[in-house]
Amino acid sequence: MSADTRQSLTTGFGHKRQSFRHWRGQRPFWGGMLTLLAGIPIMYVPYQNLTLGSLTIRMSTTAGAGSLIIGVLLVVLGLTMWFQPHSRVFAGVAAILLSLVSLVVSNFGAFLIGFLLGLIGGALGVSWAPGKPVEAGPAAQPESADRGEQAEFAAADAGTNTATGPASDNTAVSGASPADGADAHDGNGRHRAG
Repeated sequence: MSADTRQSLTTGFGHKRQSFRHWRGQRPFWGGMLTLLAGIPIMYVPYQNLTLGSLTIRMSTTAGAGSLIIGVLLVVLGLTMWFQPHSRVFAGVAAILLSLVSLVVSNFGAFLIGFLLGLIGGALGVSWAPGKPVEAGPAAQPESADRGEQAEFAAADAGTNTATGPASDNTAVSGASPADGADAHDGNGRHRAG
C-alpha cells in the first residue's frame, strides 16, 4: 500500500458514519434537530423550581398544560422532519406557529431559547429541498454540447441558419423552433404583416 492510497472506511465505525451521513443528507436534519431541541425547554421551564438560597421560585404558569402540549408537539414535529421528509413544509410551518404561540403561553417561549430554536428549525425545515442525484456521465459531453450551440449562434450571427438556410427565409422570432416542425417558418405563431 502506497502513501497515496487511502484505506476504505467500510468496516465498523467508518461504515456507520458514512451511512449516517447519507441518511442525514436526504432529509432536513438540522431543522429537525433544532425543532426537537426547541420543545425541551418549552416543556421543562414552566415546571421548573428555581432555588436562590432558601427562597424557592416556582416558574409554573396557569398555562402549564399548554406549554407541555406545545413542547411535545415541537418534539414530534422535529421527528417528523427526520422520518417523513416529504412533509417537511407542513412540519416547518407548524413549528414556526407553535414557537410563536409559545411566546405567550410558555414564559416568553422558555426565555426565548425554545422560541428561537423552534423558529430557526421550522425555517430550515421549510427551506430544505432534496438534492438532485448526480449523474455519473463523463465531463466531456457538456463541453461538446456547448461547442455545438456556440457554432449555431455564430452561424445565426453571420446571417445564415444551419438548419433552414438563409436567415431571411425563416421568420421565426426565436431560434428555438424546429427545422421541420409546424412552426419552422411561420414565426412561432406570429405572421409577417406584409
